Amino acid sequence: MRVLLLAITLIFGGILQATAQDTAANLYVGSKRCAECHPDEYHNFSTHSKKSKSWDSVAIMQSDLTPQELEGCYDCHTTGHGKPGGFVNIKETPNLAEVGCETCHGPGQQHVESDGDPELISRKLTSQDCMRCHNEERVANFRFKPLIVSGAH
Repeated sequence: MRVLLLAITLIFGGILQATAQDTAANLYVGSKRCAECHPDEYHNFSTHSKKSKSWDSVAIMQSDLTPQELEGCYDCHTTGHGKPGGFVNIKETPNLAEVGCETCHGPGQQHVESDGDPELISRKLTSQDCMRCHNEERVANFRFKPLIVSGAH
C-alpha cells in the first residue's frame, strides 16, 4: 500500500510539475514586444482595429459594472485574461490591457525567446477563433471579412 501511494504521488507530482513548467514556459509578452519584429502588422492593427484601444471602453464602463460584470468584459477586451501570464488588472499587467496580437495568436514568450520560430505561435486563424468574442450574442451585426481585411493584417 505504501509503495502504491508513493508511486501515485510521484506520478501525479511529476505531471503537476510538468504542467506548471509548460504553462510557465509560454506566457504573454504584450503587443509592443511583437512590434519589435512585426512593425507593419502592429501598425496596421493599432491603427485600424477598434479593439486595439479596447481598454478605453472598459475604463469608461467600469464604474457602472459589478466586479463580476467587469471580469466578463476582460475576457474579450484584454489579452489573455484568465490564462497563465495573461491580463490580471490594469495595475499589475498594463501591457495586456488591450486586445492585442496574442489575443488571437496565443502567448508569445516562447516565440520571442526562440528568435521568432513560427511553429511557436498560432498563425493559421479561422473565423472560429474570432467567434470566441465576435459572435451574434455579443455583436449584433458581426461580419468577418471586413474586420479581417481592414483589421490587423
